[in-house]
Amino acid sequence: MWSKQPRSSILLPTGRTFDALEVSESAGFLALARMERMELTLGPVTCSPDRRMYFFVLPGAAVKVPDLVRRLGWILLPRPRHARRGHYVAAPPTRIGGRGAVQWARRPTPANRWLPDAEELISALAYACGREAADARASRAS
Repeated sequence: MWSKQPRSSILLPTGRTFDALEVSESAGFLALARMERMELTLGPVTCSPDRRMYFFVLPGAAVKVPDLVRRLGWILLPRPRHARRGHYVAAPPTRIGGRGAVQWARRPTPANRWLPDAEELISALAYACGREAADARASRAS
């Protein structure tokens, strides 16, 4: 199909074979750098033109994330949002209106075809969201 129409939109259904943890682009790149330094096993990661990043994880994140974030003590900070069953994540080369196309921050490869559990990534994601919130508060106070 895509060989005939390579610019077609691709929507991936979440909740059955994967979920996606959604964070802002700035928090996402901070978390991605931290995860790579920690040598965590990562799955694919996309960037949307509306400056959001989606970290692909095993299904079940919708149930786990709130409790994981709470246990880490990040209750008052922005939480990574997640996709779940019945939702869709746009994949490259999907274009979002006139704003641009979804891109891979980390492409799917044979090496990352085994997705991590949300629990493996949540600490770095919560930390990055917390840093982003702290930076925003500091900017407003200046």
